[in-house]
Amino acid sequence: MNFTFTPYARAGVIAGVMSGFLCLALAMLLSNPARADTETSAKVKYPYASLRAEAVTEVPHDTVRITLAAEVRDTEQAEVAAILTRTIDSVMKQVKGREGVKVFSGNYHVWPMNDRDGRISDWRGRAEVILESMDFEAASRLAAEVSDRMPISNLSFSVAPKERARQEALLLTEAAHAFRERAQALTEAFGYESYSIRELQLGGAGAAYQPEGRRMMAMAASDAAVGVPLEGGTERISLSVQGTIFLHSSKE
Repeated sequence: MNFTFTPYARAGVIAGVMSGFLCLALAMLLSNPARADTETSAKVKYPYASLRAEAVTEVPHDTVRITLAAEVRDTEQAEVAAILTRTIDSVMKQVKGREGVKVFSGNYHVWPMNDRDGRISDWRGRAEVILESMDFEAASRLAAEVSDRMPISNLSFSVAPKERARQEALLLTEAAHAFRERAQALTEAFGYESYSIRELQLGGAGAAYQPEGRRMMAMAASDAAVGVPLEGGTERISLSVQGTIFLHSSKE
């Protein structure tokens, strides 16, 4: 048996289905008003306050990232690219495979230079190789070995992800303890018996501190036959707990 739906019949079916969905949604709302009423009544019945507590620590940088760069200028674009490629290949072969030092390519860019008339006068190129290590001395020595082809253009220090996670776990315990103490103090200061937590939010930040003198010495390592000692400085890591508490009295 075949059924044929006219446009009006199809519209009727769609309207019926939509009506069924609306009825179902309305029934669900009417059958479960307790949750909304509970939240509203809790806000009305119990006063609440917002609090914030923070824990801070200063951690030594344990990782250095050294950026080696080669810059080339020539009248031919192909020649610039060829020189950069040969330089990168030569440096990579020399530095890769050293224990404790990660090596990977950085930025690579070739661009034209224009004269006063707007015509291309020559081409310039820049390529980078990046060394990353927790052994500052080994990374510095390795950078010095290839400084004749790719001198140091920049370096930065950081805290390794594993150590940062460990420090943040410790800070979370401290911040949570401080939050509870502050919540209890506020509860007692306003004459309430106890409190309950309504919501909590976590936040964190970090700010690096690096000795400028040592940094400039490291930047000049390309002129030395051996690596220059590197001092990474420290980083201030913080973690905050922010939340809202309900205040309860003995009369409730």
